[in-house]
Amino acid sequence: MAQNQNRNQVQVPQAKEALNRMKYEIASSLGINLNQGYNGGLTTYEAGKIGGNMVKQMILAAEQSLIGQAANAARTGFQQGLTSNVPPQ
Repeated sequence: MAQNQNRNQVQVPQAKEALNRMKYEIASSLGINLNQGYNGGLTTYEAGKIGGNMVKQMILAAEQSLIGQAANAARTGFQQGLTSNVPPQ
């Protein structure tokens, strides 16, 4: 029989503490009491609410990052276009 493996591992170890803080902040904003360590007393609804809101915030942050990258790329392209179309003197 296969061993039970935890697949919910942080892919970027440096982000672990930030994700943990985010979890507690979201739980607090939702009025859900989270304890340090084990929280086996949470209902499935409460755990899902926390996780779902974490995902929403991460998607929002990724979208904002993509918008910023696209704006920077457009700005750089525009500036390059301006400098490349200047006639030599």
